[in-house]
Amino acid sequence: MATLDDLRRTAVGLPGSEERATTGGAAWFVRGKLYAWECHPWPSIPADVREIIAAELVVGVKVADRLDALALVEMAPNVFLRTTTTWGEPKVAFRMAGIDVDHLAELVTDAWRVQAPKYLRRELDDVGA
Repeated sequence: MATLDDLRRTAVGLPGSEERATTGGAAWFVRGKLYAWECHPWPSIPADVREIIAAELVVGVKVADRLDALALVEMAPNVFLRTTTTWGEPKVAFRMAGIDVDHLAELVTDAWRVQAPKYLRRELDDVGA
């Protein structure tokens, strides 16, 4: 089971990544663009999803497109939640209890890539090479 500390360890290694405290919990940004966040049970979220978010740690991440989000939900519907709100699409939310550390790192890094400018993506690729 992955934790917010695992998410932080991944995020700190991503160029330009910044963690901020928000009214809904922790959130991660790159160059001012949100890419990962701790979900909060806002009233605008459907009641069934809001109950899950209120009961356990749920994280949201940006994805490249809506089809990626749908594929994740279909792949593991007990881990990945259907859309929480319509704003900020495309995105997907998931139960941290159902994610291992490696998969979390992949989801967070992919979300960062969706929002990061090209020069930061190149910087990450150069470090990994």
